[in-house]
Amino acid sequence: MSNQRFVIRLEPRSISACASLPEKLFFMGNALQHQVDVFEQSEDADIILDLAPTGTGKTKAGLTVLKHQPNKSAVYIAPTNALIEQQAEAAKHFVHEANLPHIVKAASAKDIKSWSNDKVGNRSGEKLYNVLRNPATVFDDVGANTPILLVTNPDIFYYATFFAYNKLDKGNIATGFYTKFSTVIFDEFHLYDAKQLVGMLFYLAYSHVFRFFQNGRKVVLLTATPEPACELALENLKQAGVKIAIIDGEVSNTNLLPSQTAVNLELRPQPESKEEWLVELAAEVIHRFREKPNENGAVILDSLDNINRLSDLLQQQGLSNYIGRITGPAPKSDRQRAMQCSIILATSTVDVGFNFERNPEPTRQNLDWLIFSARDRAAFWQRIGRVGRVLGKIETNIDSEAIAYLPSDAWKEGLINLDTTGGRIALKEMLDKLPCLDKPFLTAYWRSEAFLEIARPLLELEEVLENLAGAELIAKLFETLKSILGGNRTWEDYRHRMKVLRGAETIAKESLEKLKKDWKYIKGGQAFVKTFIKTKFSEEWDDLQAGRTTLDAYEDLFKEDDEALAHFKEFAEVFSTSYAPLFTFRYSLFESLPIRDPHGFLLDESEETRVDPFHLLRYYEFAQNGNYIEVTSRATETYQLSFRLRYHDTWQEFISTQLNKLTAFKNSQIIRSAGGAIHPTPLIQALSKHLLPGVIICPRTNASVIFQLNRQGITSYPITIICNDAEKEYRFFAGLSGILTMAMKFKQLRLPDDEVFIAG
Repeated sequence: MSNQRFVIRLEPRSISACASLPEKLFFMGNALQHQVDVFEQSEDADIILDLAPTGTGKTKAGLTVLKHQPNKSAVYIAPTNALIEQQAEAAKHFVHEANLPHIVKAASAKDIKSWSNDKVGNRSGEKLYNVLRNPATVFDDVGANTPILLVTNPDIFYYATFFAYNKLDKGNIATGFYTKFSTVIFDEFHLYDAKQLVGMLFYLAYSHVFRFFQNGRKVVLLTATPEPACELALENLKQAGVKIAIIDGEVSNTNLLPSQTAVNLELRPQPESKEEWLVELAAEVIHRFREKPNENGAVILDSLDNINRLSDLLQQQGLSNYIGRITGPAPKSDRQRAMQCSIILATSTVDVGFNFERNPEPTRQNLDWLIFSARDRAAFWQRIGRVGRVLGKIETNIDSEAIAYLPSDAWKEGLINLDTTGGRIALKEMLDKLPCLDKPFLTAYWRSEAFLEIARPLLELEEVLENLAGAELIAKLFETLKSILGGNRTWEDYRHRMKVLRGAETIAKESLEKLKKDWKYIKGGQAFVKTFIKTKFSEEWDDLQAGRTTLDAYEDLFKEDDEALAHFKEFAEVFSTSYAPLFTFRYSLFESLPIRDPHGFLLDESEETRVDPFHLLRYYEFAQNGNYIEVTSRATETYQLSFRLRYHDTWQEFISTQLNKLTAFKNSQIIRSAGGAIHPTPLIQALSKHLLPGVIICPRTNASVIFQLNRQGITSYPITIICNDAEKEYRFFAGLSGILTMAMKFKQLRLPDDEVFIAG
C-alpha cells in the first residue's frame, strides 16, 4: 500500500484586506475585502453566499448585514450547540462595536429551558414565542421592543419552521420565525445533512414566494465548500427570480494577507484493518512528537472508538501528559484542557468553528501538523483548512504538514493520476471527480418519500391561510420547492398523505375511550380510517368505494367492538412510528445515556457524560450504578450488535407483509455477541422500545446494496426473525437509515399502508 501514497504541496493561501472601509463599517478598523463585499452586495441581493476559506472571518461578514436594518431582528443559525455559545459571544462583541441596539440571546434547547419562568409559563415553546414577540417579556435587562439577535441551531430552526413544537406553541413559533427576522444567517451550511438542508431551502423558497425578499429580508449563507446538490438548488432559486450574490474572498490579488501556510500533504488510502491503522497512526504521532516536541498537532478521525483506542496506544508510550481528547462526550472543561495539549485527538466535533486556540497564543500557526480521515470532500476541505492558519500571526512562512486518509476507492476512481505538481487547483479538480467522496443521499433523499417532510408545514400554512389572501401561494410554494428539489408527485398527493399521517399521529396518542367518541373529529381522522380500511380489509374498501357502505358504519363498529378499535389504534401507532424518524434529528434509535467513566476510557479528566447506547454496547463492559451506567472496562473484542424479532405468524406471512417495507416492528430485542457467541447484556431500560421503525431486507439478494450503503456510513444490523414455523436472518436498517436506504437504493418498496414507495 505504500506505493499508493504520494505527497502534494499545497501552496500558501492569502486573502484580501479592504483598502477603504464604507462609512457604516468604520467601527471595524480593519476588515477583509470579502466582509465588505458581503455588506455591500447585501444592499441589493436577497441571498448572499460567502465562500471565503475557513478561519477568515465569515461570521463577522454575515453580521455586517445587520447595519442595513439596524432596528430589526435577526437570527443566526450556528451548526452545533457548541458553536452557539461561541457565536453568541462573537455577536455580542460585534453588536457593541457596531453600536447596534440588538439584544443577543443564545437559544439552544438547554438555554431556552434556563430562561426565567417568572413572566411566562415554563414551556420551552411558550418562552421562545414570547422572546420572539418581545424579549422584554422574558428578560429583565431588555427594554420594550428591543430588536433581538437570536443565535440558535438548525434543529430548533427546523422544528420552529416545520410546526414541530407542541400544539399550543407551534403556530405562534412558526409565525415568529417566518415573519420576525429581517436578517437570517446560516453558518457553515455545507455541514448540514439532508434534513437540515430541506429546512433551509424551504425557508428560502417561502421567503421568495411570500415576498419577504421584496420587503427587505436578507439571507446570508456562509460556507467554504458548498455541496454541488445545494449549488444546483440555489441556481434553481435564481431561475425563479431570487437575486443571489456569490462572494469569493480569494479572487482579488490586492492587499493580500497570509491566511494559511503552505501544507505538505501526504495522501494515503485508509487501511481495511482497524488495528493496523491505529498502530500506524500511533507511530506517526510518536515520530512527530519525538522529532519536533515543540510543535503542536492534531488527529481528526470520524470514529469515536478509533480516537479512544489511539489515546490508549499513546498513553502506553508515556504521552499521557501531552494528549487531550475533543470528542462529543467530552465536557467543556476537558475540551479546554485538550486545546492546550501538544497532541489533540478529535472527532468531527472540531469540524465546525473550532480554532484550536492556545494560551499563550503562538506567534506561528496553532497547528503545525494534522493527520485526518475524510469520508467526503466537504470534510476533507474543512479539515485541511484547520492546519497552518496564520491570519493575523507574526510568523507566516513556516510550512505545515498533513496526512489525509481517504477511502481506498479514490485510487480506483483515478486519484492515482493526480498531478502532484499542480497544487490546490489540481487537487480540487481531482477530488471533485471522485464519486466515493460524494454525499449521494442529499439529492436522493430530497427526491424520495422524504419530500413528505415539506408537506407538513405546507398543510399547516394552508390551514392558517384558509379563505385569506395568500392562500393561493401554497400551491406556488410547492411548485417552487419541486423545481428546487425535484420530484414528480403533486401537491394533492402530498396533502392527502400528510393528512393521513397527521391523523395517525393523533390517534396513536389518544385513549381508546376518547377514540370511541371522537375519531371522526380528529384532524385527518377520517382520512386515516380510509387508509386503515384500504390496507387491512380489501373487501370493505371495495364496498366503501362503491358506495355500498359509508364511514358512519365504522362509528358504530368502533363503539361496539373494542378489539376492532384496538386494532385500529395499533395500526395508527405503527404507521406514525414508521414515519417518525422523518421529522426528528436523532439518527440513533435511542437517546444518549448518562454514564460514569472513572477509568478514563472516554474522558481525560471528567467522570460524567452522555454517550450513544450503541457505542456503549459495542465497545465497553458496564454496570448500573444508581441513575448512571458505569463503564467498567473496554470490551476485549468489539461486540457485534443484532436484533431478534418474534413474529407471531408464519414465515411466508412475514415475507408477504413485512419484508421490503417501511414499518415499525414490535417484540424485538437487541443482542450483542462476540466470536459467534451471544453475551449477556445488562438491562438498559432506555433500550426497551415498544416499536422500532425501519426496513428489513434480504441480505442475500441485496448484498451489494448493503455493502455500498455501509461504505457511505448507513449502517444495517443482522436481525433474526423467529416465526411460528421458521427462523431466518435478514438485515435491518433502523430509523432514519431505513428511509435513507429506500431513497438511495430502491426504486420500489412498500410504505406502511402498502402503497408503493417511489424515489423521484
